[in-house]
Amino acid sequence: MAAVVAIALAFLMFQFSSPVRALSSNHYDHTCPQLESIVTKAVKKAMSNDKTVPAALLRMHFHDCFIRGCDASVLLNSKGKNQAEKDGPPNISLHAFYVIDQAKQALESSCPGIVSCADILALAARDAVALSGGPTWDVPKGRKDGRVSLATETRQLPGPTFNISQLQQNFAQRGLDIEDLVALSGGHTLGFSHCSSFQSRIHSFNATLDFDPTMNPSFATRLRSVCPAHNKVKNAGAPLDSSNFEFDNAYYKLILQGKSIFSSDQALLTNPKTKALVSKFARSQEAFEKAFVKSMIKMSSLTGGQEIRLDCRVVRS
Repeated sequence: MAAVVAIALAFLMFQFSSPVRALSSNHYDHTCPQLESIVTKAVKKAMSNDKTVPAALLRMHFHDCFIRGCDASVLLNSKGKNQAEKDGPPNISLHAFYVIDQAKQALESSCPGIVSCADILALAARDAVALSGGPTWDVPKGRKDGRVSLATETRQLPGPTFNISQLQQNFAQRGLDIEDLVALSGGHTLGFSHCSSFQSRIHSFNATLDFDPTMNPSFATRLRSVCPAHNKVKNAGAPLDSSNFEFDNAYYKLILQGKSIFSSDQALLTNPKTKALVSKFARSQEAFEKAFVKSMIKMSSLTGGQEIRLDCRVVRS
């Protein structure tokens, strides 16, 4: 049985990281030197009109990389009977695709057919963090765009109700370890969740308890007022941390206080190693940022595409 599990894990690792393609921070230095400034300009412009853009771009990049590697498959539109990833249940609330479109359009004018949509998304996610007060880093580039996008594969994404074992397994399948899990979960410092993602924690939790006992009672009561049992307000929900437009370490402090939105976030306290990392990052924003950058580079280096799209929403014919 152990051998079967090892073979299955090896297959999944191969699926996400193969073919191996060397990425480089100076990949476009000669072919499109203005790349980074063009992407940053598009992100800044979008942020000036919509402060939810950074969280949207960061989440979009995560969801892209966790399925078939970072190949921009999340950007493809559904066509005919094929439902693409963006129309899968976990991705229905993704938005700000227009930011990538605008950056791509500008790049096609400056250096046509050169820059992949996958690289644009990786850079936009980095800019989203940096422009929200977080760290910046050199993004390795040279990804290719994928030609396959299936809504059914979005079930591979880690869910808000996952326990620690499910989270560890999900990340391990992508070559990501426990520190990556805790550091990348810190991306929840930006963002908002609709009631449906945490409703089960605050209403009829089990036969004897109305809400999850790991939650701070006053916090649970506040969430219940925003998200009643039979909520009918489509956009009702709550920010993922108390400073949800600022990239900081408040997320980890809230977990320790029993004030996390998702049970998958609170689950980080159920394992000694992940709990120690939560405490470490809660104490030191510097330690969190250093680990986050390392893990982002690691995650965003999962490759799997084959082409350079001319339009990020459709494959080349």
